[in-house]
Amino acid sequence: MAISRPDFQPTQPAPMSALTGNAIDEFRVDHPAEVLSLLRRLVDGNVLIQLSAPGGASYTTVLWALDAQQRRISFDADPNHPQVRPLVDAGEMTAVAYLDAIKLQFDLQGLMLVHGNNASALQATLPSVLYRFQRREYFRVKTRDGAQVRLRHPALPDMQLALRVLDVSIGGCALALPADVPPIAAGIRIAGVRLELDADTQVEVQLGVQHVSGGFHPGARNVRLGCSFVALGGAAERALQRYIDLIQRRSRLLSL
Repeated sequence: MAISRPDFQPTQPAPMSALTGNAIDEFRVDHPAEVLSLLRRLVDGNVLIQLSAPGGASYTTVLWALDAQQRRISFDADPNHPQVRPLVDAGEMTAVAYLDAIKLQFDLQGLMLVHGNNASALQATLPSVLYRFQRREYFRVKTRDGAQVRLRHPALPDMQLALRVLDVSIGGCALALPADVPPIAAGIRIAGVRLELDADTQVEVQLGVQHVSGGFHPGARNVRLGCSFVALGGAAERALQRYIDLIQRRSRLLSL
């Protein structure tokens, strides 16, 4: 039987009901050791996780701890955040996170908000099944020193930002958001962005923020923004392709 693959949206839970044939088994991870290993990577990497409830509530947090013996996991939570109570009231939610080029998704049951002396947490039953989806990406190259984007902060239009470009492809780019800059949420579009890769490659683009993840190297406090280019024009696309080709040629020469 043929496998039907849904169009997975980066910031949204994948529509599992759209999977047919053997596709559900292709993406499914249910071996206990592998489940625990992936969850521990989320904890150790302080990876940002998007929690979504059927009613539309969503909250971005990190996996704080997992207790394999008690079969419970805990997420960092701000009890005063307006989205936390709707998540708890929903009783179930879906978590989405990224590990490199892998999108992880898992359902959570038995959700409750617990309070400690100095912090609060969202606790849920340890999931027995995870789903892994390989993100479709164009070929990416690491940018040279000085590559940046100039834009206005989408939530604070008076704030001008110059963010370092970590890597780039024809489809999008990854940006470093400093820890002292107000957060930029996934799922929004930012117009009027100037992409400056080098003296010969400077183009106007519109960015779609696909996902937000933790530090891009161990110990980093910066946040990584994974962005797509929205409706990239022909001239801008050609300029980007020339830049990518140049970086690839230089990399090949250095490896000789």
